[in-house]
Amino acid sequence: MMWGDGYGMGWGLGMVVFWVLLIVVIVLLVRAFPGPRAEPPRRDALDTLRERYAAGEIDDEEFERRKKTLER
Repeated sequence: MMWGDGYGMGWGLGMVVFWVLLIVVIVLLVRAFPGPRAEPPRRDALDTLRERYAAGEIDDEEFERRKKTLER
């Protein structure tokens, strides 16, 4: 005598295998095609010079001299 629609345990196991394979394929696709990665903002030499001036590492004269050199 058959219970239910007669598909038995094979059908249930097949559905589990199907969903596991589907999830594995989705995970592999996501890993294969990563989205754009954010690049750190580029700092130029003038930014570094301003930071050093603000930190007190160089004085006004040194800042202006190096700034003129960088702007050439």
